[in-house]
Amino acid sequence: MSTPNTGVIHDIGYQRYEGPRLGRGYSMRALYVHTVRSAYGLGRSAWAKLLPFTVLGFASLASLILVVINTQLPTQVIDYVGIASTFTYAAIVFVAVVAPEIVSVDLRSNLIQLYLSRPLRRRDYALTKLAALATATFALFAVPMLIMFLGMAFNTDDGITGVFGELGGLVQGLVAGVIHAALLSALALPLASLSGRRVFASGMIIAVFLLTTPVSAALQAFGNDLGGLLDPSSLLNGVDQWLFGPGIGIVQIGEYGPVYAIVAAGLIALGTALSVLRYKKVKS
Repeated sequence: MSTPNTGVIHDIGYQRYEGPRLGRGYSMRALYVHTVRSAYGLGRSAWAKLLPFTVLGFASLASLILVVINTQLPTQVIDYVGIASTFTYAAIVFVAVVAPEIVSVDLRSNLIQLYLSRPLRRRDYALTKLAALATATFALFAVPMLIMFLGMAFNTDDGITGVFGELGGLVQGLVAGVIHAALLSALALPLASLSGRRVFASGMIIAVFLLTTPVSAALQAFGNDLGGLLDPSSLLNGVDQWLFGPGIGIVQIGEYGPVYAIVAAGLIALGTALSVLRYKKVKS
């Protein structure tokens, strides 16, 4: 005699979720905020905060020194756009360390599976990480510029006219900062996403910047105005010259300013596309 196929349903207390479904937008915002905080080690150990806040602190201190020097001389030694060009090397160190920190850990620990469970998509993850890295890098330029603006605005001898003059310079500097942050982030993130080991990822980023610098310098030394295209820092300085004038020139760009701008825009687009393509290949 066969036993009837019966089952028992036990009520163990689970309830259906009746709250709002926040969706992709909320997931992207949450990931963005988390990544920016991670870039500066917020919510983490003191060791994680050491490098980003040290770089930011030195940049801010340098800005204060520039305020003192500029207020004691008849003309500014360096303006807001000049700050963006001068601090580019510090920003390169920053992205070389921070970019692996914000993506390599997820790759090594397979957290990508959790992020992409739903509703976040692979493209959303890549673009959000890139935007967060660019924002964190932009802060390295923006904070010193704001310090300089406050110092110069309070020491101006031209009243409100002088304040508005400083404000115009600040806006130009912030625009330059956005360009610098976007390019450096677009170059660093695809390289960082190639390895789950932070040391290897940082090494790849630094190698790209170090290997291109002497080649670019050699070409410039021989009078080649296009030599700066090979070095990200020289490329960015060329864009600054084309947009804001030759006063902040470190490299010779001749009549090729538009070429520098086109190459910079192309590298930003290429880096963004490579970041998205990379995460389409990541197993989840």
